[in-house]
Amino acid sequence: MVIRNGQQTQLKGEVFYPAPEVIEAAHIPDRDRVAAEAQQNLAEFWGKIATENFEWYEPWERVLDDSNEPFYEWFVGAKVNIIHNALDRHMRTETRNRAAIIWEGEPGDRRVYTYQMLNHEVSKFASVLRALGVGKGDRVTIYMGRVPELVVAMLACAKIGAIHSVVYGGFSTEALLQRIEDSHSKVLVTQDGAWLRGNIVELKKIANEALERAGTIQTVVTVKRTGQDVEMVHGRDYWYHDLMTQPIAVASTPTEVMDAEDPLYILYTSGTTGKPKAILHTHGGYMVGTATTLKWVFDIRPDDVWWCAADPGWVTGHSYIVYAPLVLGATGFIYEGAPTYPYPDRWWELVERYGITILYTAPTAIRGLMRFGESWPNRHDLSSLRLLGSVGEPINPEAWRWYYRVIGKERTPIMDTWWQTETGMFMITPLPSMPLKPGSATLPFPGIDVDVVDDEGKPVEPNEEGYLVIKNPWPAMLRTIYGDPDRYVQQYWSRFEEQGWYLPGDSARKDEDGYIWVIGRIDDVIKVSGYRLGTAEVESALVSHPTVAEAAVIGVPDELRGNVIRAYCILRQGYEGSEKLEQELKEHVGHEMGPIAKPVSIEFVRDLPKTRSGKIMRRVLRARALGQDVGDLTTLAD
Repeated sequence: MVIRNGQQTQLKGEVFYPAPEVIEAAHIPDRDRVAAEAQQNLAEFWGKIATENFEWYEPWERVLDDSNEPFYEWFVGAKVNIIHNALDRHMRTETRNRAAIIWEGEPGDRRVYTYQMLNHEVSKFASVLRALGVGKGDRVTIYMGRVPELVVAMLACAKIGAIHSVVYGGFSTEALLQRIEDSHSKVLVTQDGAWLRGNIVELKKIANEALERAGTIQTVVTVKRTGQDVEMVHGRDYWYHDLMTQPIAVASTPTEVMDAEDPLYILYTSGTTGKPKAILHTHGGYMVGTATTLKWVFDIRPDDVWWCAADPGWVTGHSYIVYAPLVLGATGFIYEGAPTYPYPDRWWELVERYGITILYTAPTAIRGLMRFGESWPNRHDLSSLRLLGSVGEPINPEAWRWYYRVIGKERTPIMDTWWQTETGMFMITPLPSMPLKPGSATLPFPGIDVDVVDDEGKPVEPNEEGYLVIKNPWPAMLRTIYGDPDRYVQQYWSRFEEQGWYLPGDSARKDEDGYIWVIGRIDDVIKVSGYRLGTAEVESALVSHPTVAEAAVIGVPDELRGNVIRAYCILRQGYEGSEKLEQELKEHVGHEMGPIAKPVSIEFVRDLPKTRSGKIMRRVLRARALGQDVGDLTTLAD
């Protein structure tokens, strides 16, 4: 039974109810009460939260300005810098002596940064960036592995008002080049290499290849991590550790006063065309949205050791490794390497040793660890865990149950969160006191109005598939696509323009209890291991090989990675398909985009199914690959 709107309701289906002690111990507001408050007056709801939980240099004139929708603005006129709330204000309290980051490298080396120490490093690197000519509004690309210096670099950019653009360290030359050129970054921060599964990912080498063609980068700062020889270009390249010992590294660097709507960062996410979208987030609303959702959804407390096992190069890392935990004064754990290296119990050994209290990871990781059975986690004491979380893609019920039973020992609720790079913060998510259904992200976060609708925008019947839509603005929402406001409107707001709804690009269903079940993407984006890859990007990488005339790629379900990529290639005249060429093309895609984008198979074909206007009908390829009915072919050219 569950109490909803003052009435007892019996939820349908497979339901897991939190233990009474979990509900009693939670330091969070009653969901139904605050959701009702938000529905009554959205601006007042967020304004109260922003007033009570954050410090502002100057107050806002208006909480929400919707006069130029869909270009919404939040906390209009307020002066703030997210760094003031993430670091500066903690220097006045005992929080300064608390661990901000506990870090372990894949080889086993360890570092701990208190808030005081982290602030010291951030201030020094902020002054280094200033000395290198970086100022307010300038873009800095960061291309690194999971090391503390990545966090320092992000925070240092924000401190001086620069806009950081973090590129995932698993991406390769072409992806890095594309993002540098689009952002017109003037400084690149990278490292010699990163450890992964006992091997070195040669980040500096990849960066050097990209910089041969990128004209905007004036300076490269390189962190020494793996120690192998790397090419350093005189006058352009500097070692991080050298710069941090120079007189230009000043620990008393002031924090830049920013407007609440000033850009904080851009982060690229795949779209339905070849060019990734540069999602732009701002200081004020992003700060309020991310910190509030983390506080309520995971009930973060001063004695917690929070482990968001994502990569800082993705939005999950931006919001819930770097910014929100620091704003809340929490202790976060970061691990450099792979979950199963050198043995499949590496994660569980870390949970035991560091006393991790909350683990937030992706279904892909859970499925990957499931393969090794229960004996590996069972040899460790996981009793410190009090909450678990899931992010990146819908979690299949079987993985949910394993996670709950084997890792959580049937006592830790699973916070299954749905959100995306564009939303900046959790959008559909349980709170720890809510009944849970394996595979469902449950209900919208208070203040978020979500529905599932048909082509005309009418709500679909319970358990029918439809478009997931968000009906109202929220503080951490993207403000635009950097440098392309028209694409922002077209991509997210044009489908239901009349209603003024945001279209995330996912299909979903809503059950009889109002619980949301996200199904998957409705556009040409493939989620591999929780990461979004545009079909057009992968196809462009294939076509850049001299043997390929045309290519189409699709995603097909995979038990471990959620989806894998299958490719279909038309070869140029004079070339024939072979196993050797297939392997060569896979390696080529891996070089251009990174290993995550490698197709599992490539089929050489004479033609591709296209509409009369020339658009590749990927659904036909997908249906054929899955042995399904190909459906309506009336628009097929041949």
